Amino acid sequence: MTSILAASTGSELGNWFRSSGLEIVLLIISAMLFSRAVTYVRDRITRRIDAGFRSSDALVRTEAAKHRHALAQVVTWVVLSLVYFLVGLEVLKRLGFQISGLVAPAAVLGAALGFGAQRIVQDLLAGFFLITERQYGYGDVVRISVTGSAAEAEGTVEDVTLRITTLRSADGEVITVPNGQIVKVTNLSKDWARAAIDVPVPASANINRVNEILHDVGARAFADRKLKSLLLDEPTVMGVEDLTVDQMNIKMVARTLPGKQFEVGRELRVRVAAALRREGLSETESA
Repeated sequence: MTSILAASTGSELGNWFRSSGLEIVLLIISAMLFSRAVTYVRDRITRRIDAGFRSSDALVRTEAAKHRHALAQVVTWVVLSLVYFLVGLEVLKRLGFQISGLVAPAAVLGAALGFGAQRIVQDLLAGFFLITERQYGYGDVVRISVTGSAAEAEGTVEDVTLRITTLRSADGEVITVPNGQIVKVTNLSKDWARAAIDVPVPASANINRVNEILHDVGARAFADRKLKSLLLDEPTVMGVEDLTVDQMNIKMVARTLPGKQFEVGRELRVRVAAALRREGLSETESA
């Protein structure tokens, strides 16, 4: 009797493996292959977007290109999440679970988890509006204020989904921010950027002469082939911004390509320092 029962059980198990078990394996393999195919298509699209900017880098993009890059990441995430969910339901069916019978328990479980899932829903809704409103995209340099954190998250956007935003800081750190906890976003590379330079000179210096020197530095910088590709127009001198007994600060500004304000600012400071030193107007020499 025991041998007959064992034989029948083994036969049923074998039949299950040849039918439902095989279908489960095929579903899982199909989901994995589909995931690889979608990821390949996404990477191909993003590579094509990047190919239009080979002469520059990931930060210097048009707003449309940055939005398409972020949109490709979001669509991939949504499609794969939906596919994994549907495959999970089909696997449960093959394992003998009645999906229709799980509706009532799922409703109760959903109501119980609803309070705990509020933050996830908030993240998804916030991510949806971040993408549709084009607040930032892949490659943007942003500064984000996060709920409950005094320090701001700053870096280059590396990944955007409906739930999270991933940044890479200047120190190489990866910062993950839930979209629902974002309070304020400062986009440092939207359309164009501005490099602002404070030039300290002795209070006794001839202000007209200093302005002439700074105007000459700006004109030479705009004529330079390397810097002109980063500048949108010639740097301008705004005038005296601060004045003390022994020092005054003159502000100089330059409009640059998005994300290039730091590089332009460093180069202009070097040129300004050298020009003032030649004229004997640097603080160290005047002291």
